Amino acid sequence: MKIRPLTIEGAFEVTPLQHGDSRGTFLEWYRFDALAAAVGHPLNLAQANLSTSARDVVRGIHFADVPPGQAKYVTCVSGSVLDVVVDIRVGSPTFGTWEAVPLDDEERRAVYLAEGLGHAFCALTEGATVAYLCSSTYRPGHEHGIDPLDPELGIRWPAGTPLLSTKDAAAPSLAEALATGLLPTFDACSKHIETVSRT
Repeated sequence: MKIRPLTIEGAFEVTPLQHGDSRGTFLEWYRFDALAAAVGHPLNLAQANLSTSARDVVRGIHFADVPPGQAKYVTCVSGSVLDVVVDIRVGSPTFGTWEAVPLDDEERRAVYLAEGLGHAFCALTEGATVAYLCSSTYRPGHEHGIDPLDPELGIRWPAGTPLLSTKDAAAPSLAEALATGLLPTFDACSKHIETVSRT
């Protein structure tokens, strides 16, 4: 398993070692010890989610209040998606930037993103199936979104016409979320992760 940091602090790309023969393929798509060694602390698992999406569906940009936030470990088990991590942490050196990683059922890569980072993806195939492990459970009222089509972010979605949920389409821009105090701070996220690292 190869784990490499992305340019946004707290985000990592994970490439598993696949073992294949005429019967099929075997791989370890998640190893708590390998991830903990790279990230600096274990991923405390609280919830596992799975979604299927039609081609050109864009889900996100989603994030949760910190603390406790919601770290995620994301992979695409069927089809392919473009997975996007967005730094929405006020005061971060890379605030307002994004990075994309293709996830599919061939390379079997995964993405880890720490608490406080925004997450989104675009389905590149029909029925794209994404599975993700989360460090905390869903908490209504503490989960938020940023407009994935915000021109200031300038995410280059590989979709002719991105298909959004009503909720995602109505989400504020990054600037609007910043002005209303909705975004987590880099300092609060760092302090929370330090606390997690000590437990």
